Amino acid sequence: MVGIGVLGPVVAWDGAGEPVDVKGPRHRAVLARLVIARGRVVPVTRLVDDLWDDPAPGAVATVRTFVAALRRALEPDRPPRRPARLLVTEGPGYALRAAPDAVDAWRFEQALTTAAAETPPQAAVRLDTALAWWRGPAYADFEDATWARAERSRLQELRLTAIERRAEAMIAMGRSADAVPDLDAHATEHPWREDAWRLLALALYRTGRQGDALAVLRRARSRLSEQLGLDPGPRLRQLETDILRQQEAPGADPAAQLWADATAAYDRALAPGARTRLESTVGVLRGLAVAGGVAAARDQRLAAITAAEQLGDPELTARIIGGYDVPAIWTRSDDPDQSAQVVAVAERTLAALTPDTGDAARARLLATVAIESRGTPEPRGPQAAQQAEHLARRLGDPALLAFALNGVYMQTFQHTGLAPRRDGIGAELVTLSARHGLATFEILGHLIRMQARGALADFTGADRHATAAEQLADRHERPLAGVFTEWYRAMRLAAGGAPLQVAEDAYGRAADRLHGGGMPGVEHGLLPLALLCLRVSRDEPWEPVGDADWGPYEPWALPLVLLTRDRRAAARALRRTPRPPHDLLSEALWCLTAQAAVALGDRVSAARAHAALLPAADELAGAGSGMLTVGPVSRHLADLNALLGR
Repeated sequence: MVGIGVLGPVVAWDGAGEPVDVKGPRHRAVLARLVIARGRVVPVTRLVDDLWDDPAPGAVATVRTFVAALRRALEPDRPPRRPARLLVTEGPGYALRAAPDAVDAWRFEQALTTAAAETPPQAAVRLDTALAWWRGPAYADFEDATWARAERSRLQELRLTAIERRAEAMIAMGRSADAVPDLDAHATEHPWREDAWRLLALALYRTGRQGDALAVLRRARSRLSEQLGLDPGPRLRQLETDILRQQEAPGADPAAQLWADATAAYDRALAPGARTRLESTVGVLRGLAVAGGVAAARDQRLAAITAAEQLGDPELTARIIGGYDVPAIWTRSDDPDQSAQVVAVAERTLAALTPDTGDAARARLLATVAIESRGTPEPRGPQAAQQAEHLARRLGDPALLAFALNGVYMQTFQHTGLAPRRDGIGAELVTLSARHGLATFEILGHLIRMQARGALADFTGADRHATAAEQLADRHERPLAGVFTEWYRAMRLAAGGAPLQVAEDAYGRAADRLHGGGMPGVEHGLLPLALLCLRVSRDEPWEPVGDADWGPYEPWALPLVLLTRDRRAAARALRRTPRPPHDLLSEALWCLTAQAAVALGDRVSAARAHAALLPAADELAGAGSGMLTVGPVSRHLADLNALLGR
């Protein structure tokens, strides 16, 4: 895998770690500019404006030669005429389709995010490693470039934050003396950062240097007053008060201190490996997931389930599996292998439960099977969803019913045109959750209705539910809801006839919000698919999006992409196109197949697409995803009818 470094001068290296020659400064500028775009398309005209103050008439062609040279350097083994996979042509320009860990700046950000959810020893090691990736100021060879200025500043801010978080972890580990030298230099170099002064004073106090700690706080007060005209903030003032009172743990954040005290009490009360500890871990993982730490929670969930099953207690295993009732809105799993393993353990647990086991445990296991089986064609998913709903309604447990309805929603994609059914599920979830204080499932209900009303072209209703979801998410700190509402607003622009560039930019911003959110099942291939659907819906050329990373959507995009290059290859690709999975994008993918069939005159494929799309004749294709649309299904049916002579 090719690596790219921007935490210092812009460089690249091959899979063996050897340097790659990325040519001259303007070649590196193009590469750097595409890294900053984070996978979004940068139009050629924008690159020209960024590279030259007064571009010559042939500047566009020159940029294309830079890109060609970069492709040869970064993908030296790519066969002739094979589309680029890393630096791709898309829409009006180019995009860098690098893996999340291929760029040092991206890896650094992810490390900082991951460290926030780790124990102090883990965080200290991770941040030490991440800070070692810095070879100088970010984008060091483009210090004066206007296009790099904001990103350089942002990365520098993240670096300073990482230094402070590492010091905080060291102090929490009892290594305050080790933290002092770096913090002293850090605070001196960046005197406006109150956290630097606070941590330095705290570290000094923890090493028994009370007088030095107070002197640091006085120095901070003086610097802030003289250079910025500011008084110290409340955390600095509180720390000074705590030190003067000789508090045992000065400067602690109240919530963090409460968590630390509770954890210490928990560790004292429970023996290692206790079953209560395992059950409480699932509660922590659930809280982490709904608060935005999806990837971290997912990494640990299967380990907890496996540990529970190994204890040989089916009821405990049922509680561990069913306790992770994290609402799910997207119909493609982020980790299909893990989902299959969770389903397998849940099925084994269901079979092992005794008749004395309560139905609530069975219902939670069945709802889990329904949710984790999403997007698969097996009949077990819908069957489990129906059984879970039946048990939950009979038991009269609102939280259990909300979880079961989530499973029902995930299995309401047996064919196209089911948006009204999903709208009803969303409406019940909103009412049920609002009545019983289930905020996370209330947000889910609004998101489901946002999708369904969009599919039915009721954008007034969809807007209302998007706003309600955002307001609830802000109030209850559920950040991932905003990812889906931002995509919806981009789709709303596209469906409302906004200029092509405006709609494409909105999709790009939505994709930025999604990047690094721990939801690869949503992210992979979604942006190029949205841009292709936008162009198809407006009869725009398909060729410019030809080199994109389509992810799981490649079989349905490829026939259209190949049309202007090789009609025979396009026809072969169309004949190999499978039925779309049973999910939120089924209608959109069928419409892409329909347009390829019409363009190629393939009556067999056209008949398949017509039969599949007919139940959704009154919907906007793809809008039920809340992410993208290919326009009215009726338009695609009309094109198919014309080909089929109906």
